[in-house]
Amino acid sequence: MAPSKIMDLKPFVPARDFELAKRFYADLGFALNRENSTTAEFRVGSWRFLLQNFYVRQFAENFMMHLMVEDVDRWWKHLSGIRLQEKYPGIVLKAPELQNWGLRVLFLTDPTGVLWHIADERAG
Repeated sequence: MAPSKIMDLKPFVPARDFELAKRFYADLGFALNRENSTTAEFRVGSWRFLLQNFYVRQFAENFMMHLMVEDVDRWWKHLSGIRLQEKYPGIVLKAPELQNWGLRVLFLTDPTGVLWHIADERAG
């Protein structure tokens, strides 16, 4: 049991190029709530994370975020339609596939190398 009521929990996501990463997340459709020179708070739905102007390669390339959505195919259509791979060369964008752990997952890396699992629970 927590010593007091928990009000919020937000991960700090690393960014190699802070300005590029902010543009990337805005292009995804995430809302920028506030920012300063070291962090930028992004919101998607009612969920938030802090983009951090901080980079260590080994950390960034092992950092993962998991976003559970109602319909991963709609996310695939959206992400494919905004041509992310043309705007951000070097990112990875893989179509949704049923994984052996039971979720359909779309894989996306940001310009820093952070891996996003965008998933739903619908059968493949």
